[in-house]
Amino acid sequence: MPSSIRRIVTGHDAEGRSNITFEGVAANTMDLEGWPGLRITELWATEEMPIDNDGQVDRGARPIRHDPTPNGTIFRVVEIPPEPEGGVDTAATFAQMGSHNVPDAGDRAKHAMMHVTDSVDYLVVMSGEMHMLMEDGEVLLKTGDCIVQRGTKHAWVNRSGKPCIIAAVLVDAKRAARA
Repeated sequence: MPSSIRRIVTGHDAEGRSNITFEGVAANTMDLEGWPGLRITELWATEEMPIDNDGQVDRGARPIRHDPTPNGTIFRVVEIPPEPEGGVDTAATFAQMGSHNVPDAGDRAKHAMMHVTDSVDYLVVMSGEMHMLMEDGEVLLKTGDCIVQRGTKHAWVNRSGKPCIIAAVLVDAKRAARA
């Protein structure tokens, strides 16, 4: 993953004129102990709908969590490394991100990281490639591919031997009836 991701956040000054409120390296990162090589860089998060665009608080500096809050959004970049030989420590990975969407035994039978989310996720593969594994089938994702992940059970599986970097926007959603 690039050693730094430059983040530019716009806002308004005291007179209401547009400005660059934050500019620089996005410092809120998390390396997941249960999935060596996986890094999340949090860029921005909101917790209300409609979103309040006022204020000077850096919403990208809050603790990283897997899922958006109710009525919330998350904008992040994730580096997904190749699958480790010994597998991923699923419990540790989800616990570190504070997620309640931990895969159950039936999901793990298909893949250790098969999980569902309470969000609609818009993703763009920025570099590399990986497979998106579903309950029924899978698809190879390559640089430039765009994904709309609608709260379905899925797992990200990198068989390429090189990291895959994705940009993701997660938006709180009602859990799908079948999930």
